[in-house]
Amino acid sequence: MTEEQRELAVLIWDYHQMGHQVRPCDVAIGLGSHDLGVATFAAELYRAGFFPTVVFTGGNSPTTAARFPRGEAVHYREQALELGVPGEAILLETRAGNTGQNISLSREVLAGAGIVPASVLLVSKPYMERRSYATARKLWPEVEVVCASEPLRFDDYVKSIGDEKLVVDMLVGDLQRVVDYPKLGFAIKQDVPEDVRAAYASLVQDGFTSRLVAS
Repeated sequence: MTEEQRELAVLIWDYHQMGHQVRPCDVAIGLGSHDLGVATFAAELYRAGFFPTVVFTGGNSPTTAARFPRGEAVHYREQALELGVPGEAILLETRAGNTGQNISLSREVLAGAGIVPASVLLVSKPYMERRSYATARKLWPEVEVVCASEPLRFDDYVKSIGDEKLVVDMLVGDLQRVVDYPKLGFAIKQDVPEDVRAAYASLVQDGFTSRLVAS
């Protein structure tokens, strides 16, 4: 990755983060992915008293099947248990294959446990905050949504994942979804600044395209 590409990636990275002030919520939802840091940070927030119950949600995808063979949510639960979250504070949703299902199926799991929250803390990868927020606001408009993720800079996150191209591909792919999914009814529409759009176009032209979806 060139320095120019890195600067464009950082611009998109910053856009993806909502900048919410983390505050106590009725429940948390830990969104499944390839990144175990979501479960680690959710455990940290639990220990700090930000929520009494967390739903870990996610089955498998092509990018997570090898890393989490028992499913994203199951591995997240195991990580949280190791970090001191009691089993009774954890609910599992093991079928979701996309962000919309993460939200809607987690809502069903909570309802099945007799929990109807007024506020939800969405814990995600740092670059997935905006898309998860837009999805939750579309599918669950009556709840207040607060986004949270590990407080990492772009370079530190790349080091934690160990694959800079994968991270940039993911940033680009999530931005495509932020732009396109409202047209498909999957998420609310959000403003995307022109410099962010230009960064996206440049990185796509440079080949950071493995996480794009056909449109």
